[in-house]
Amino acid sequence: MTETTEATEQPGRRSPIFADLTPLRLSPDYRRLWFGNTVSWIGQGMTSLAVSLQVYDITGSAFSVGLIGFCSLVPLVVFGLYGGAVADTVDRRKLGLFSATGSFLLSLVLVAATVAGVERVGLLYAVVALQAVCFALNAPARASMMARLLPAEQLPAANALNSITSTTGMLVGPMLGGLIVGWWGYRSAYTVDAVCFTASLYAMWRLPSMLPERQDGGTGKRASVLDGLRFLGTRPNLRMTFFTDLCAMVLAHPRALFPAIAVLWYGGDARTTGMLVAAPALGALLGGVFSGWLGRIRRHGLAVLLAVGSWGVAIAVFGLTRNLWLGLLFLALAGCADTISMVFRNTMLQAAVPDEMRGRLQGVFIVVVAGGPRLGDFLAGSVADLATPAVAITGGGVLCVTGVALLALKWRAFARYDAHDPQP
Repeated sequence: MTETTEATEQPGRRSPIFADLTPLRLSPDYRRLWFGNTVSWIGQGMTSLAVSLQVYDITGSAFSVGLIGFCSLVPLVVFGLYGGAVADTVDRRKLGLFSATGSFLLSLVLVAATVAGVERVGLLYAVVALQAVCFALNAPARASMMARLLPAEQLPAANALNSITSTTGMLVGPMLGGLIVGWWGYRSAYTVDAVCFTASLYAMWRLPSMLPERQDGGTGKRASVLDGLRFLGTRPNLRMTFFTDLCAMVLAHPRALFPAIAVLWYGGDARTTGMLVAAPALGALLGGVFSGWLGRIRRHGLAVLLAVGSWGVAIAVFGLTRNLWLGLLFLALAGCADTISMVFRNTMLQAAVPDEMRGRLQGVFIVVVAGGPRLGDFLAGSVADLATPAVAITGGGVLCVTGVALLALKWRAFARYDAHDPQP
């Protein structure tokens, strides 16, 4: 057995195929948090679709629907860094509870608006923007808690379970939202979302106090965003987790081209576009479900390089095929590779970062996750207009692989990163 796949389990035991549920059995706090987040992600997915449908019903404008994404992007980028700094200053439990309460109250605002018959696009935009602010405050606090709730060897399994939470929300939430809106209207969808948030609130309420632990033994010192960025600037392994992800999300992110290629390549319609959008999410979900083997990997940096490179290869091949089912297969493979990359990148950010810096690094993570795909959409659309969609997609995949290879050559220590001796 190679060092790359050296087992961290007991000798003689086979690594499970399916997701490792040990974190759920080991920590009641994590179990409640995971269940609450899963339920609330599904509710958020429902509300996201319902808001889009309601904006279109009011305006009849696809552009107005597109502005919803802009309303959420700006707060995520602006407050992502700030939320990370706050998470490194205050009790993370209280911050998570405060921000989850804010999201719950915003869902009630949507319920109240529909009950009162208020149909104003401006109100919907405002609620979406404030929901993004709450998420930007909640996510760093929640993510920085993981290393305090679980031992380091269980973090890959926990992050794989977390990926199941997010992808389930992206797949199941919109489907349920569409059904509920179609049967009972917007009020019912928003009400169900508000009820779903109570699970997250309960999980946060039951957590112990979690003040950041400083290396000098103190707690609660005011955290600076600039100090977090300076820390990141001197930690090459952590920087690489962001650089590799940007290679995938900026250079090889074909989502914006799905409506066009659904028609041009496959002679399809909106349903074909929906299948293209769902395929990476389904692959990501399967990657989380069949993630039991991830706990055996020690060389997390090498795993990230291989996973992001696999994303690039899958996207490049997708750009060459004109068979719909084959294209969906490669998109699903890309989504699976993205889950593997995410699991190890998150684990490195949790295990190799001092507790007093975890919130700020998770804030940077939010900015990259929120901004990278949007930049990728812009780049793919621009190249497709100047050349062709095939050039944008296949060329992007090739550039992604090339970029990862150059990064690996520049910072060779990243491939040697060992989970048993995490060095930032």
